[in-house]
Amino acid sequence: MPSSTSEQCHDLAVIGAGPAGLAAADAAAALGLRVALLDAGARLGGQYYRHPAPELGAARPEKLHHGWAAFARLRDRLTANPLVDHLPGHHVWAAEAGEPWRLHATRGPEAGDRATVLARAVLLATGAHERHLPFPGWTLPGVVTAGGAQAMLKSGLVLPGRRIVVAGSGPLLLAAASSLVAAGARVPAIVEATSYLGYARGLPVLVGNPGKLAEGASHGARLLRHGVRLRRSSAVVEAHGTDRVTGVTVARLDARWQPVPGTERRIACDALAIGHGLVPQLDLAVELGAETVAGPDGAAALKVDAQQRTSVPGLWAAGETCGVGGADLALAEGVLAAHSVAGRPAPARELTIRRRRRAFAALMAAAHAPGPGWTRWVTDDTDVCRCEEVPARAVREAVEALGAADARTVKLLTRAGMGWCQGRMCGPAVACLSGGPLGRPDSRPLSCPVPLAQLADPDA
Repeated sequence: MPSSTSEQCHDLAVIGAGPAGLAAADAAAALGLRVALLDAGARLGGQYYRHPAPELGAARPEKLHHGWAAFARLRDRLTANPLVDHLPGHHVWAAEAGEPWRLHATRGPEAGDRATVLARAVLLATGAHERHLPFPGWTLPGVVTAGGAQAMLKSGLVLPGRRIVVAGSGPLLLAAASSLVAAGARVPAIVEATSYLGYARGLPVLVGNPGKLAEGASHGARLLRHGVRLRRSSAVVEAHGTDRVTGVTVARLDARWQPVPGTERRIACDALAIGHGLVPQLDLAVELGAETVAGPDGAAALKVDAQQRTSVPGLWAAGETCGVGGADLALAEGVLAAHSVAGRPAPARELTIRRRRRAFAALMAAAHAPGPGWTRWVTDDTDVCRCEEVPARAVREAVEALGAADARTVKLLTRAGMGWCQGRMCGPAVACLSGGPLGRPDSRPLSCPVPLAQLADPDA
């Protein structure tokens, strides 16, 4: 297949087909804009609305989702709208600002699997990825992320195991455990590192978001019916097994997330679903020089104004790229961004949703921010960077013996973060072990792996 450059210049290119991207493309097309909707996935929905492939014959895919009806309406409208060009399987690896913008995407491994899309404006709706905090045994087969366990269920109708411990921190744990037990798995415990007391300081915010309370209550009721125990202020500090995880050690944590000696307890399981929240996916934006802000949990997010405009002219952002806050917020911000691009007044309903959900997002991030003491459960032999097999010992030696003062220097000295994932899995952990904040991700000219033949294509 030859590489291609679209001759048509779209009014708006939306990168990402999750909630924010779908809502933005739908609203922009309704306002008369010609829209290109690019996404690495094969089907609309992104990570949040991930669903089984048709050949799997899922009878009721809506049962795997919260808010499926909203997705179905957006999908049907977008599919039928002639102003929307859906470009699946397009992983955008670089964006060139200008008049027009040029978006470069890879569609596969061959030399000709390259495409360039032109647009007068660009909206980033690239979502977020999970934050990983390593511990002894986290590389064992059967240890997956909480979001990964949900993805396996939503897209493949499979479970990572039959007896699954769900651990980490953040509301995703409740949603993941609820989905797993509904699919027939046994969850002996949800191990939450925080105490939930942080939410008590934001009572007015909770009152202003009754939908979030109802959603949490729904998950809680299901988990209660299945006898799932919630262990607060606790963490999995080690996973056990040889060919596969067979159990985990859980310990109580103090207020700084340091394990309390003598509180360890072992729980048998054949899978562990673990996650410590989400961090915005900012690769494209950072390379373009877009300004970022640090959230209450230390994660960097794009800085946008009241109209969802970034600091880069012609570049808008919506959803998790502006700070993790859930699907309702992403949908609202997508609509607001589309109206801004079209030069139309912002809808009052979406403005209200954004205000309330952003307040809840800040409360949630503060309540589940990792404490500094989590590094105490990382032994020197624990691999921090899985791709390059860099142990914590090497990172600590780089800081203590070689004088590394930041994550970038540690990376240069140890190769932590230089592997296939480009630091997406180990970046937050390396930053913390280096003694610094999570901070802004590194600027990279390529936001994903690209075959050399595509980069060398003289016709692109």
